[in-house]
Amino acid sequence: MSRLTPERTDQLYAAVLRLLADVGYDKLTMDKVAEATRSSKATLYRQWGSKEALVVAAIGALAPEPSQLPDTGSLRGDLIGLACEHEDVDDPEMDLVVAVIHACKTHPELAESVRERIVTSRSAEVGILLDRAVRRGEVAPDNPALPFVIVTMIGPALLREVIDGEVADVAYVSRFIDAVLLPALGVTPSAP
Repeated sequence: MSRLTPERTDQLYAAVLRLLADVGYDKLTMDKVAEATRSSKATLYRQWGSKEALVVAAIGALAPEPSQLPDTGSLRGDLIGLACEHEDVDDPEMDLVVAVIHACKTHPELAESVRERIVTSRSAEVGILLDRAVRRGEVAPDNPALPFVIVTMIGPALLREVIDGEVADVAYVSRFIDAVLLPALGVTPSAP
């Protein structure tokens, strides 16, 4: 079995993501991927086994690698530090985000794979930061906002471009953390 080089794999993933954004998950086929990448369909199936596995791998490759989590001594500093770590990673095109969300709504098996392989690890990072804040006494362990933090953080990143026509950069995320998230958690933001 021939192995694909990392460069070739990156090219394949980029093509899969472009096709996903252009045609959506339902119309994305291994034939289209093979044609767009000048690969054989047999190679694609041998490497990934299914369209779902290939799409999940491509989306996963787009996400930044988990890194050493910031530990600034405050929840605010940690959350902003996490946002800064991901600032240099190109945000996916909005069409891709819409295609993935739609595909997850209509294909439960894809949604489960995306949750298991991508969302869970990214959510765990925020969970660690929240656990630290609870241990430091910054946030009450029974604060009713705790279960909503991850969804609350993702919303502005996805929707700011749709609503305001602007990217959710670190300055915007910092203002959001200070104005919405920290007050919901009972934390008084200190001056930046």
